[in-house]
Amino acid sequence: MRGFEAAAQLVAQRVKTVSEGRGFAVARLLTHWQDVVGPELAARTRPVRINHGKGFGATLTLLVPGAQAPLIGMQLEQIRDKVNACYGFNAVSRIVLTQTAPIGFSEGQAEFVAAPRRDAPPDPQKIAQAEDIASEFDNPALSAAMRRLALNILSRRDANDRKANP
Repeated sequence: MRGFEAAAQLVAQRVKTVSEGRGFAVARLLTHWQDVVGPELAARTRPVRINHGKGFGATLTLLVPGAQAPLIGMQLEQIRDKVNACYGFNAVSRIVLTQTAPIGFSEGQAEFVAAPRRDAPPDPQKIAQAEDIASEFDNPALSAAMRRLALNILSRRDANDRKANP
């Protein structure tokens, strides 16, 4: 046994296998869609599939609500540029929109919003310790980075202690 591992490390290979099966060689496109295209577009779109044809460039299929399709259609070139920036080269040459089926007024609604993070607020004592560490640095950017690092390390130690001693 290697001890405790982060959940992301345990499922990384499975996520990669599933995403490659749907044509996504870069899983980041799926997992960080909001970072790739921005919060406005991510709220109205979801990547579904990438098809690699015989020619150069792939076709990205996006799921959009029916009423939003014309608005998204006008932004396809910007979306393609952002997706290709994620890949680092001109991987996607075409984007196709698929609309959600109008099953009913409430049943046909697709959820496009990521679940909110459920992080517990940091302990005030840990914040004070992080502030003490950060106060040793004169550079404001370095001080802020050290404050975040110290708070992350202190919070992680606290979480590991709770796991070890339930």
